[in-house]
Amino acid sequence: MPKTTAPPHIHRDVSWLSFNNRVLQEAKDPAVPLAERLKFLAIYSNNLDEYFRVRVAGHRNLLRVGKKTKRELDYDPKEVMQRILEIVNHQQLEFTRIFEQEIIPQLSEHGIHLLRRLDLNDEQEEFVEDYFHDHMLPYVQPVLLVRGKIRPFLENAGIYLSILMRDKDLDGEGRSEYALVKIPSDQLPRFIELPAQQRDRRDFIMLDDIVRQSVSWMFPGYEIQDTYSIKLTRDAELYIDDEFSGDLVSKIRSSLAKRHVGPASRFVYDRTMPNKMLRFLMHTFGLEKFDLFPEGRYHNNFDFFKFTGFADDSLKNEPLPPIPYAALEDAETKDEFWSAIRERDHLIHPPFHSYESVVRFFEHAAADPDVTHIKIIQYRVAGRSRIMKALMRAVQAGKQVFAFIEVKARFDEEANLSWGEKLEKAGVRVHYSWPGVKVHSKLAFVRRVENGRGTTYTYLGTGNFHEDTAKIYSDLGILTADRRLTNEVARVFSYLETSKRPPQDFKHLLVGKFNLTPGLIRLVDDEIAAARAGKEARIVLKMNSLQDDLMIQKLYEASQAGVEVRLIIRGICSLVPGVPGFSDNIQVISIVDRFLEHARIFHFCAGGKNKLYLSSADWMTRNLFHRIETCFPVYDERIKQKLLQLLDVQWADNVKARFIDADSTNTYKRTGADMAVRSQIETYHSVLRWEMRERAEREEAAEVE
Repeated sequence: MPKTTAPPHIHRDVSWLSFNNRVLQEAKDPAVPLAERLKFLAIYSNNLDEYFRVRVAGHRNLLRVGKKTKRELDYDPKEVMQRILEIVNHQQLEFTRIFEQEIIPQLSEHGIHLLRRLDLNDEQEEFVEDYFHDHMLPYVQPVLLVRGKIRPFLENAGIYLSILMRDKDLDGEGRSEYALVKIPSDQLPRFIELPAQQRDRRDFIMLDDIVRQSVSWMFPGYEIQDTYSIKLTRDAELYIDDEFSGDLVSKIRSSLAKRHVGPASRFVYDRTMPNKMLRFLMHTFGLEKFDLFPEGRYHNNFDFFKFTGFADDSLKNEPLPPIPYAALEDAETKDEFWSAIRERDHLIHPPFHSYESVVRFFEHAAADPDVTHIKIIQYRVAGRSRIMKALMRAVQAGKQVFAFIEVKARFDEEANLSWGEKLEKAGVRVHYSWPGVKVHSKLAFVRRVENGRGTTYTYLGTGNFHEDTAKIYSDLGILTADRRLTNEVARVFSYLETSKRPPQDFKHLLVGKFNLTPGLIRLVDDEIAAARAGKEARIVLKMNSLQDDLMIQKLYEASQAGVEVRLIIRGICSLVPGVPGFSDNIQVISIVDRFLEHARIFHFCAGGKNKLYLSSADWMTRNLFHRIETCFPVYDERIKQKLLQLLDVQWADNVKARFIDADSTNTYKRTGADMAVRSQIETYHSVLRWEMRERAEREEAAEVE
């Protein structure tokens, strides 16, 4: 391949849209239960809102910078914006088709009817009128839009009806007038149940259509010609990541107050709106072409999550109750709990495993008189958290408790600041992140005095200490007393507490801002050297996103050397597999299913030694160079075998796996095998078998004793 040929690359934000399309594929899949398909529409919609508030808002800002700044970029923001516009518009058409032509009719077949105002009978019309006056009247905000007057402020993600009407007194000769009414979906339920038209059916109407039914009452002097829903998404980026001085916490507090009044990043409107009305709204609200994104009749479709609650169990996934991790959950005393961790490492795999072992790690530490120290990194946390409550009880019990709180966890800044205040008031020693650095590691540390000596325990994970997301995010974590790991975790916490570089280098952990990127490069280089020497060489990487140019180039180099590279990437993948001369030996799949794939597993053949790492870090520039991340080795041979089994099962998936390629077609990985392999279901049963086998081993050992 000529050296002048640029390595194949997919822009990260174009690749992300391909991921969100995989979510849309789940909504389209008739094999997915109907209520779950509606959930995937909601997830798709919520994902897209955040994408526009952060990523697209950034591109829009780049469109406004000078030519000199644009020349410093490695891409044309205008071309990227045009591509985004094209892809999103196509996806929105598909979204509307799935919802209106597939899901709504199929819900009706099961006795669940989502009605529009023209579908109502007399009793339902009376109900809607009463509901509007009894419940909605205090919240609706009718505004007449007058040319040349001060424009009203559109709340971020607020849903409005834009109204086309004429003055009744002008006998139809007057020009069109426009008005706005806010739909109070932030104050009232989005879906209202109506009196049923007949037995064995349930009728619902959306709040939007109740407002439509009542518009003429709000504008009595006008003839209402039509209504069209609109929504404005605003820039949510705080623009503080690169500030290196000052009080970061106060800056974030100040910026959070401005988040909901940021500039427009997307104006969503009903695609049936007349062009004349759209031009009027563009002028009124100061919108540009790149702001415009047509959708269907309804917006803020994340609310469809709530509608799924009306469906019966036959329209939902079969339950997969979390499997207790018996080796720790069956421990009858705190001493038995700690003894079990000292004996060997423990792999916890929520949501297949129960998260109870992790919660009890903190609750036992808080109540144990022999525990002296507890430390934790908090990136995202549940609204009601037993873990946080355990930390507060631990302080009351006289223990030294340290919590590092990352206040730049996007969209969780306010919640984290609130938890920080609660912990501080309880007496926990709290440190917040500092400018220029983001802490994304998932670590906890406990020191316990045993036989007069300090023994240390640690939890190292791929996901947050969040009891709610542990039910739907597929993550991995290890509880261990291995001093090779606990000693280095203690050094990470020492750095977070003092901001001073540890005096000793990390030999086991790969830590962001220290040795993470060089360590990963070395592992890839070892496989390259093995391949060039004619030895077995293989790399299997599972992660959320792959974007960093340096690491992609290393994988291309590995492919060219003959290393077999298998990638399981849930989201962004800027690498292009199967390109002659670059990535002949690289295959990439993506799995989207009922649980969010969130674990990171890195497997390097290492001449048959099988080096395995779990990590909080994806291979993105921000993770590898600008965050404190932790990538930790797996030393326990039993856990290694489990992880290899998990990777094999995921690679064999021929139900929910899609191929990643340059064309972003998201073609399903159908192998023609006699047996369907759905990796998440297979994983659940694998975890169940692990637990049964290990329980039998413990019972056999107890009989021997």
